[in-house]
This record gives sequence, structure tokens and C-alpha cells, in this order.
Amino acid sequence: MINFSCMKDLVDLVKTEQKTIAEIIVEYEAQHSQKSIEEVNKNMSEIWQVMKESAFNGVNNTKKSVSGMVGGDAKKLFMYEHGYCGDFVKDAASYAVAVAETNAVMGKIAACPTAGSCGIVPGVLLAAQKYYKHTDERICQSLFTATGIGMVIENNAVIAGAQGGCQAECGSAAGMAAGALVDLAGGDAEQIGNAVALAIKNLLGLACDPVAGLVEVPCVKRNGFAATVAILAADMSLSGIKSVIPVDEVIDAMYRIGKMMPEAIRETAQGGLATTCTGLALRKKIYDE
Repeated sequence: MINFSCMKDLVDLVKTEQKTIAEIIVEYEAQHSQKSIEEVNKNMSEIWQVMKESAFNGVNNTKKSVSGMVGGDAKKLFMYEHGYCGDFVKDAASYAVAVAETNAVMGKIAACPTAGSCGIVPGVLLAAQKYYKHTDERICQSLFTATGIGMVIENNAVIAGAQGGCQAECGSAAGMAAGALVDLAGGDAEQIGNAVALAIKNLLGLACDPVAGLVEVPCVKRNGFAATVAILAADMSLSGIKSVIPVDEVIDAMYRIGKMMPEAIRETAQGGLATTCTGLALRKKIYDE
């Protein structure tokens, strides 16, 4: 029976079993869900299709959410030319915002790992598929790698904004996305771990302060920003840069920071952007208070 509790365990399993993180996670899922390897792979393929559809719907969407706060921005960014970011980063951010906007207009998304951070992993993977011609099957393998990372984070920290702030949602998703990108590039398990650490480290302490208590502002655009963090973290790790603080210690730090955060900036809409003059005015307008 395959078992692991931290990234070090996963890296050790890769070495002893002579398998990839993705292969280990597929076997783990099959064992613990009592499904066949084929069923596990089929389920991931279906999740990937949902991710793609939510992104493509989002970059073509011009509708506003019910609150009127978000909608149509993914298309603006996607269609923008001659930007500073370059096409890969711009498209990854566009897709990330697109998925989050799809969620905001009540469309179908895959929570990865949460609805509030749903665009980050699919955003970077769709860009990788577009520019590097990865097959759906190869993308699904990288999604299993991301799954393993998410499992480790959930086991040792939290992924909910209400418990650990947005660092727990967008931070975790950025780490998952960074690891998946390193996997796609052929990086080893230690490079995947370093990418996760680098991504999460740079989102530590991120508040969860949704305006009017809705998963819209700043959540939607934050998905786009976090996608860029994941991309740079992957490139840093692939270039040979290592995180001075090991990934499992970074995850533990995220957990401890989340526990120290005041309740006002943990998804309660009682602090931060939610209590700015404009944030309060929007809340009053939306709920007609």
C-alpha cells in the first residue's frame, strides 16, 4: 500500500520505486478509491476536459456576474497584443482569469484545489499545451503530479481561505501549478519540490478579503497573478535555483502563518479590501442594505 505524508516522502518514493510522482499518485488513487488504473486515468481526463471548457468559455465571455463586479476581463487580456509579459505568460494569466470568471457567472469548473483558486492550474497547463504541444494524456500526468502536491499541502496545512487566508488557496494552487509545469518540462522530483516551495514562499501571508463576501474581487484577477508566480517558480527551479527553505518547511510555515492571521482577513469580508470605502459601497449596492 502506497502511503506518504510530505513532499520528502514523495521524493523518496520516486527514488525507491523508480517511478514518477504522477505514477505514484495514480497507484495511490487506485488503491484508496478501489478503482482500476484505467478508471482513475479516465476520471482525470474528464476533469481536464472541464478545465479546458471553463477556460475557453471564459475567454469568450463578456457577461458580468450577478453582482456586476467581474466579467469580460479575461477576454480583454487574451486579446491584448504587444504586452510586456510575452504570449505564454499573458495567455496563462488570461486562461486563469477566464476559469475564475466562469466560476463567478455560475459556470462549471473544477475546484483545483478550491473554487476561489480554480483558474491557476488549468491556466498554466492550457498555455503549456498551446505553446509546447503537449497531448491531453501528458497534461493529465502533470495533473496527477499537481494532485500529489495538493494532497501533501492539505495533509500538513490547509487549502481553505477561511482557515489560512488566500495564501492557502492561491498559494497552494500556485505551488501545484509550478510543480506540474516542472513535470511537463521533464524536471525531477526534487526540482518539482523546489518549484512548489518557491511559488508558495512568495505568496505567504496573502489575505483572503473578498469584497461583499463574494469570490470575485480580488479573487478572479488574483488567479491570473498567481499563475505568473507559478511560471517563474517553475523556470527558477528548472534553471537550477533551489529554495533555501525546504518545501515541507515552507508548507508548515504557511500553516502557522494562517493560524496567526486575524479572522478579519480569513474570508469573513470584515477586513482588507472588503472594508475599503468602495468595498463597503459595493456591498451596500449588491445587497441593498
